Amino acid sequence: MVKIRNLKKSYKGFPVLRGLNMDINDGDVYGFLGRNGCGKTTTMNIICGVIPKDEGEIQLGDGSKRITIGYLPESPSIFPYMTAREYIEYIAACSDYNGDIKKRTDEVLEIVGLREAADRRTKGFSRGMTQRLGMGAAILKDPDLLMFDEPTSALDPQGRSEVIGIIERLKKLGCTIVLSTHILSDVERVANRIGIVNGGMIAEEGDMSTILRKYGGDVISMSVRNLTQEQKIALLKIDFARAEFNNDTGVFRFGTDNADETSKRLIKLAADNNMVIEDYKIGTATLEEVFRKVVG
Repeated sequence: MVKIRNLKKSYKGFPVLRGLNMDINDGDVYGFLGRNGCGKTTTMNIICGVIPKDEGEIQLGDGSKRITIGYLPESPSIFPYMTAREYIEYIAACSDYNGDIKKRTDEVLEIVGLREAADRRTKGFSRGMTQRLGMGAAILKDPDLLMFDEPTSALDPQGRSEVIGIIERLKKLGCTIVLSTHILSDVERVANRIGIVNGGMIAEEGDMSTILRKYGGDVISMSVRNLTQEQKIALLKIDFARAEFNNDTGVFRFGTDNADETSKRLIKLAADNNMVIEDYKIGTATLEEVFRKVVG
């Protein structure tokens, strides 16, 4: 869907993008990550044609047809005197939508969870409702590519959940989505691929599961009933895994590249030290842990 090679962009002589390469496949939910100011929004604006690039190549689609893009900026501008319905119909008119505008407006408002608020003035909308209305405008023409820039920024937990729920619905419909956000738990919930920007370039890109395993391996979480100081020291001194203990939760975490072998040795160590295991789980590293390793 999107292929970018050697993308460069500078502002007043300061290079923001220094040769960025990026690949987004048809049907991906692509988590676009990086520190604030690293060039994510600049990249998205260039893809959308909002600003020009300095150098580089951008291929959208396979070249057989012109692809369409729906874009949600971080802070969408909504006319406060319009109702949600009027706003979507206005966007449809501005974009020369050639279908049944009334029917499509109802469909869009249903998708973004604003059907019951369709005839309310947007002046009274919460930030979460405004974001969802902006998403509605982006999906109006059923574009080939959706680009959401910080859609959950500054939202309360309920608002975030509603927005991510919409992205999950769009994912099930087969939409290709670029999701730029600094809330990594949201990315873990919906993305199948990620790209991490560092130093104006993509420092890591690939399938979520592959990258989590590459940087974190397996992670074993274990809690012990009535933990003694001697038992704690025995677990933390093990030499076959990366060990840490959370004093607040009472949970040990062991990073390992071989969960099966580590599990055998952990269980033996627990038995030898009379430990009663309350909880034991094997998972992978979190995206936050990977992000810290990639960007430093």
